[in-house]
Amino acid sequence: MAHYLFNCMDVDPETGSEFLRGGMWGVAPGEPYRDALAAGDLVLFYLGAPNRVFIGWAELGSAVRDWTPVEARAHPGTSGGVLLADVREWDPPVPMDAVLAQIDSPAARGDFEAGVVRITASEYETALRVAGERR
Repeated sequence: MAHYLFNCMDVDPETGSEFLRGGMWGVAPGEPYRDALAAGDLVLFYLGAPNRVFIGWAELGSAVRDWTPVEARAHPGTSGGVLLADVREWDPPVPMDAVLAQIDSPAARGDFEAGVVRITASEYETALRVAGERR
């Protein structure tokens, strides 16, 4: 099992939450780790600048695959992605700064170029802990 951060830029928290509720997440061709994503992997959902907040987590229900015609209509703009299982949405969203303050690593940062970022199990668990403390 691997841990990832799915980074979505220029999306407001409500739209990001709608993606989660839909049970699918688009993964563009050429994304790092695209071919490594597998059912059972754990993912944090992050809305990058200007929001810089986590909106939830999920277990992946599939590896990356092409959308069916029905799925493509429900998730326009991408030709494929992953199915989500056991989705947990965070309300309110968790600011990245609150998570970074708890991570003891000079490599940790809050802005990413890629849409799929591999993270450590410790970073993943830290985000879950901070989210639990904020509720």
